Amino acid sequence: MSTTLTRTPPPSTATLRRSAAVRLAWFVASAILLALLCVASVALGVRAVGVGDILAGLSGHVTTVEEAAVVARIPRTVLAILVGAALALAGSAMQAVTRNPLADPGILGVSGGAALAVVIGITLFGVSAPYPMMGFAIAGAAGAAVFVYAVGSIGRGGATPLKLALAGAAASAAFMSLVSAIMLPRVDVMETFRFWQIGGVGGATWDRIAAVLPVLAVGAVICFATARGMNSLALGDDVAAGLGEHVARTRLISSAGAVILCGAAVAVAGPIAFVGLVIPHLCRLLVGTDHRWLLPFAAIAGAALLVASDVVGRVVARPEEIEVGIVTAFIGAPFFIWIVRRQKVREL
Repeated sequence: MSTTLTRTPPPSTATLRRSAAVRLAWFVASAILLALLCVASVALGVRAVGVGDILAGLSGHVTTVEEAAVVARIPRTVLAILVGAALALAGSAMQAVTRNPLADPGILGVSGGAALAVVIGITLFGVSAPYPMMGFAIAGAAGAAVFVYAVGSIGRGGATPLKLALAGAAASAAFMSLVSAIMLPRVDVMETFRFWQIGGVGGATWDRIAAVLPVLAVGAVICFATARGMNSLALGDDVAAGLGEHVARTRLISSAGAVILCGAAVAVAGPIAFVGLVIPHLCRLLVGTDHRWLLPFAAIAGAALLVASDVVGRVVARPEEIEVGIVTAFIGAPFFIWIVRRQKVREL
């Protein structure tokens, strides 16, 4: 299969400035969808619950098994919202920074690097507290991003989308192999983190949410603050520099926001793939390519996708559960193949 890499023209004004009414309609629709999915996430699972159980669980009453199930599902739903939004924002920023339609924390090996760093911190340094674990994850994500970009930049043409995807896939496979090699001899670690390695939100607690929320907020603020710069990068480095944009600084800051989001998400939920690939493409079709609109919409859509994936994983395999990372892989893998098999894999 031959794949042609070409540069597309800069996005038109009509694309960037899509009708405010259209954008608002999609925002409202996505918010309503997310709210309905949250209700489904609380109501559906291995044990079905009624409206009365949901209301009692929301008020804090735990007198029946059903009410206890509702109480346990609420932090799980909140964590799915946070992680889904974080991964979608990270994917959007990575695609903007690299101008690569295949960019995704999982595909580029960033999630794998974060996972490897977390496992090293746990097994070799005895890390268990949330913030040190997130520190290891963010450092691993940053190291993986630098490594993959450096490898993908070698040779003729620099860091093309296909070269970055291939370098990321190879690095991700190597990182996850090292994760397995480190965990297998440690039965205690393997038993505790075998589901985390797949990626899931089943172990959500309010303490973990409270710990990760400030870190995710920092990453999100960085990405939102550089949204205008991402629009400039879409025009090409030369044009962006001509418009007064500090290209290297914008790229570095945006990448830092994506790395923080990805690292923190991996630390609390494991390496969940394809959310950062699917959601940005879908959102561009609906609200255009202006990142000032695209990023918040991607956050809502990413949250909705992960909540929906978690609900599907709990429903289709009753009385067992399918981890959310497996469900997103079923959704994202065909989408990834479709992108690669298009006539032209274009830069953004």
